[in-house]
This record gives sequence, C-alpha cells and structure tokens, in this order.
Amino acid sequence: MSVTVHLPGALRAKAGGQAEVSVDVDPPTTLRTVLDVLGTRHPDVGRRVRDETGALRRYVNFYVDGEECRYLGGLDTPIAADSRIEVIPSVAGG
Repeated sequence: MSVTVHLPGALRAKAGGQAEVSVDVDPPTTLRTVLDVLGTRHPDVGRRVRDETGALRRYVNFYVDGEECRYLGGLDTPIAADSRIEVIPSVAGG
C-alpha cells in the first residue's frame, strides 16, 4: 500500500527537493514502519524526525489524516492505505 508523507520546506532538500514522498509499505502498518522506510530512503530526513533511540523528536509534530499522532498512539499509530502523514516542525519564539 502507498502512504503519502508531506515534508515541510526545511526537510525537502534532504529528500531530493520533494514536498511529498510516497512510501510503499505492507499492510497492516504503523507510523513507525512508515518512518523506518522513509529513513532508509532518505537518511537525513530520518535523523531529523526521530532521535538516536528512534523516538519521535519532541519538536516535530506528526499528523495522520489530520489527527496529531501523539494522541493516536505515537509511533504505533495505525496507518491505513492512502493515508497522508504531515510532518510539521514546532515554532517557538516571542
């Protein structure tokens, strides 16, 4: 099955300039598996969205079909066929 990962501008250069990356995974799958495949294809993206332990980076938000994944199950969030995952960095300042 194919899943679309939408990347913010800051990560696009790390994925060959692509705003969206199509990731093919076997169903059933989770956000963890999608990010594993994405990180294999684009290692620099993988390092920016997950820390050295494989956990989601604290200041990067992931939305699966419009829902924030930390409330759905984090890395174990189920991903359906044709899902859209958005990677959105947090913005801070004053």
